[in-house]
Amino acid sequence: MRGGLIKLGGGFALAFALAGCGHMGAGGWTSLVDGDRGMDNFTSIGGADWKMMEGTIQASSGGKTPGYLVTKNSYKDFMVRAEFWSSDDANSGIFMRCQEPANITDENCYEANIFDQRPDPTYGTGAIVKVAPVSPMPKAGGKWNTYEITMKGDHLVLVLNGVKTVDTRHAKLASGPVALQWGRGTIKWRKVEIKPL
Repeated sequence: MRGGLIKLGGGFALAFALAGCGHMGAGGWTSLVDGDRGMDNFTSIGGADWKMMEGTIQASSGGKTPGYLVTKNSYKDFMVRAEFWSSDDANSGIFMRCQEPANITDENCYEANIFDQRPDPTYGTGAIVKVAPVSPMPKAGGKWNTYEITMKGDHLVLVLNGVKTVDTRHAKLASGPVALQWGRGTIKWRKVEIKPL
């Protein structure tokens, strides 16, 4: 959201112009997913069967390639808070500062991974794939989890369930949309909100 002052009859009123998707709540947070609401804040890419169900937005099947919900807005410096449930075999993640919204990869986005069964756990759940490893790798499968992610300039921080898993510097990607991934298994998003910094 952008704020501006508009003169009204000798006084001033604070007016806001919606600069993006979702709605702004307390403290400058914009809700992208709230229960089963929010699909209209994203563009669906790929073949995942995204649906609103049981107070969540979720996917559990798709084509041979991953599916994504990609924000309609681009973000530079921001915080994301996301509540998600993943099956033990889920391959998912939150992709940030994506350079090609129609062709999401872990090379042209930063991926906060959700992948307990990744063959190489170095970049499994709690890591930023190909940027910041995690050790030991936490497990997210079979329960509700909370990711808190801060991207400010080249400073990237991931906190999973209250534990900092990544605190690194990386300057490759400066801005771009955010995307929620389905790769395999079941992923449910209950609450996702973003706050520009």
